Amino acid sequence: MRDDKFDATQMWHDWFMVSAFRVEHPLIRFFSLLPHDPRCKLCYSPFAGIGGFTVGTLFGRRRSALNPNFCSACEDFAKKNPGGSEVQMSMLFADIRGSTALSEQMTPIEFSRLINQFFIQSTDLIIAEDGLIEKLAGDAVAAFWGAGFAGGDYVAKTIRAARNILKAMEKENIPVGIGVHTGVAYFGAMGSAGGLVNIAAIGEEVNTAARLASKADAGELIISEKALQEARIEGRQWESRSLELKGISEPVPVRVMRG
Repeated sequence: MRDDKFDATQMWHDWFMVSAFRVEHPLIRFFSLLPHDPRCKLCYSPFAGIGGFTVGTLFGRRRSALNPNFCSACEDFAKKNPGGSEVQMSMLFADIRGSTALSEQMTPIEFSRLINQFFIQSTDLIIAEDGLIEKLAGDAVAAFWGAGFAGGDYVAKTIRAARNILKAMEKENIPVGIGVHTGVAYFGAMGSAGGLVNIAAIGEEVNTAARLASKADAGELIISEKALQEARIEGRQWESRSLELKGISEPVPVRVMRG
């Protein structure tokens, strides 16, 4: 017989890797009959109108803070079942290059508008590709993808989101560097004794993605060869490099795209 810890671990794995709401099949049919769009892309719970009111009142569901195209069932599950599982995922890190120098050239209001523009456009593009926003911090955005939420082509979606962010920021004249990688990471809910819960991804592969972003110059997207292989993208047209990354024992082969 499985203990509670094993069940929670398996649930986290299934939600991220298989189908986020596989266990809610009866509810999916019920939600799909309620009016009306927009609704959760996974369980079909509506967000507006009488359907949204019904789901919100009876089930406490609302738009997710991770991605507003999904409902809040994951966050609610996290509060009740702290823990997680090792899962295959892809990660994207993007941050503004030279933000300190930029802040010195602008008024605080002007700089805040630039940061906000970066946050709004980058998160919109991540959300459009079914990514989950892990955090907005300082001048950086972190997001992750898994098959349960984004489908089997989740790595390709990560790369597409990164390319779209690079293009959008070039148009806005905002200097960003972006890193994309894929691998096995620990995904789950981590919190404090006071009840604060954060859904996050941690591990060596996540650190690799962050380090790739830190190596990217303004207007550069660095994608690991591993991510390109998983996405079935050849990438021969982009510059090839082998990067030594802090805290990573082996050089990481990558491709570099410029805006």
